Amino acid sequence: MNVLKDSNFSFKGQEGHYKGKVRDVFDFGEEVLMIASDRISAFDVILPEAIPCKGQVLNQIAAKFLKATEDIVPNWLLEVPDPNASYGIKCETFPVEMVVRGYLAGHAWRTYRDGGRELCGVSLPEGLKENDKLPQPIITPTTKAKEGHDEDISKEEIIAQGLVQKEKYQELERITLALFERGTEIAASQGLILVDTKYEFGENKGVITLIDEIHTPDSSRYFYADVYEANQKAGNPQKQLSKEFVREWLIENGFQGKDGQSVPEMTEAKCTEISNRYIELFEKVTGETFVPANNTDIYSRIKENVDRFLERKS
Repeated sequence: MNVLKDSNFSFKGQEGHYKGKVRDVFDFGEEVLMIASDRISAFDVILPEAIPCKGQVLNQIAAKFLKATEDIVPNWLLEVPDPNASYGIKCETFPVEMVVRGYLAGHAWRTYRDGGRELCGVSLPEGLKENDKLPQPIITPTTKAKEGHDEDISKEEIIAQGLVQKEKYQELERITLALFERGTEIAASQGLILVDTKYEFGENKGVITLIDEIHTPDSSRYFYADVYEANQKAGNPQKQLSKEFVREWLIENGFQGKDGQSVPEMTEAKCTEISNRYIELFEKVTGETFVPANNTDIYSRIKENVDRFLERKS
């Protein structure tokens, strides 16, 4: 099966092109086209092999949940002209990512395990185990790095450094918690627990707007609700749906994105395994059957669909 590794497209009316870790953004003045590639990143490093269907999974989950949360906050999405492509409003991006955590997992757990009792200025109680539910959801922001690693940052530092004005940051916190609550409700309806996730925001004509993706396996972590309590009591790892299994595989093979470390070989079997996990998450989270798009010539398909959309739009 073909994969979309690079989006070397040229579209009518395009004013610029920016390549992100996973998504490629095409500038159309006041609007943008975002193409979700099949690239995969971990520890802020783009891994050498692309994952079949990954971009379609991310794009379609994001579109579904942007629609499901538009009553909470306006979002950037206007149309989905292709399974891998979304078109929407260009926003002035806030330079922070709003990470919200309901459970002690992933980076938060690794910090706690190593003795840290404060994360991004938020105090964590004593006596917690990995994957325990936190007393209430906490927001642990990061900087939004154009290159390299995002860094933990506190609310106080964000405001003091002038990254976001105090009143606007307080509104971002309110929206973040409301989105997390909605995501938690949707996950519960599918037998899942939304463990943690991140949201990105921008402004369009002074209005705070949700941008990028939402509640996808790249931005979120889910546990299976039916085995959560039993696993916690027994001290067993949680069955989860997220990109964490990729990070764990990399860690086991000596890679955490640090200087001098090499990415382990990504065999065809490993790429297929990762693809299957992404598809599983799509089906579990959305309750829908995943239907792969025609990937015989993925580049031509996207080009034709987007060209047709832009022609119709003009």
